[in-house]
Amino acid sequence: MKKILAFLFFIPIILSAQELDARVTANFDKLPVVNKGQLGGFAQSIEDYLNNNRYSGEDWKWDKIKCTFNVFFMSAPDETHYTAQVNVTSIRPVERSTSPSLMFNILDNSWEFQFERDQSMFFTPDVDPLTDFLDFYAYVIIGLNEDSFSKLGGTKYYTEALNLALLNGNNSSAKGWDKNSKSYSRRGLVEDLLNERYRVFREDYFDYHYNGLDLFSTDKKKAQKNIIKLVDNLEVLRSKYNVYGVLMKAFFDAKHGEIVSMLSDITEKQVFHKLRKIDPPHQVKYDEVINRE
Repeated sequence: MKKILAFLFFIPIILSAQELDARVTANFDKLPVVNKGQLGGFAQSIEDYLNNNRYSGEDWKWDKIKCTFNVFFMSAPDETHYTAQVNVTSIRPVERSTSPSLMFNILDNSWEFQFERDQSMFFTPDVDPLTDFLDFYAYVIIGLNEDSFSKLGGTKYYTEALNLALLNGNNSSAKGWDKNSKSYSRRGLVEDLLNERYRVFREDYFDYHYNGLDLFSTDKKKAQKNIIKLVDNLEVLRSKYNVYGVLMKAFFDAKHGEIVSMLSDITEKQVFHKLRKIDPPHQVKYDEVINRE
């Protein structure tokens, strides 16, 4: 919904103090029976932690951001130490539509932490592999949401996420924070988001959502124009730097299907040829539209 506070007909509007409406699932199939017993209440504890913290430092005036953390436990070196993979997603409502927009869809393969039954969890500035992972993604999710409602609105949240990445990166045994990770790193994601090289992309990201998706039902041509603008500028970025970094992969993993859906009826298919070059992993999806010519 557009971020406008309204008080129509004197109906009271209840404001949410916290930002997230998180749902957490946990899969223990790969763990020994003894560890499964120790993890009773894990998903609820994580969910409560995410939903009860106030990441913006102020009362949140907008709809809570719906997100999911699907945790797949991979191993248990001892009774309290675990490794896990986590699929993190978030969505954003679209104006005058019942279908939300997928904002984030990441599979993080490198979460290592300690957890004990009935463990208390606190928002703390100290290094904590359990809560720092959750806080990092909370900041990224909120930042992406804010970038879609105001130009560069997510900067302060990405900065907080980067601070966590740098803090944990000083620990040589920490996994997933190292920028030099072969495929994905948390630090690489937020460094891209804060890199001046991607400033135009972030500005286009706002127009893609606020003046694109949110306008689609009332001014389709203008909406498509703003979506195409993002693609055109990404082509320039790609030709200039020849990179397909963490941020671009994260963006297209979440958005490639939506882009195709929003532009599938345009007469000029050149935008899909550009997308093939910009986003090689999803070429098959773009080829489906091109081959309809």
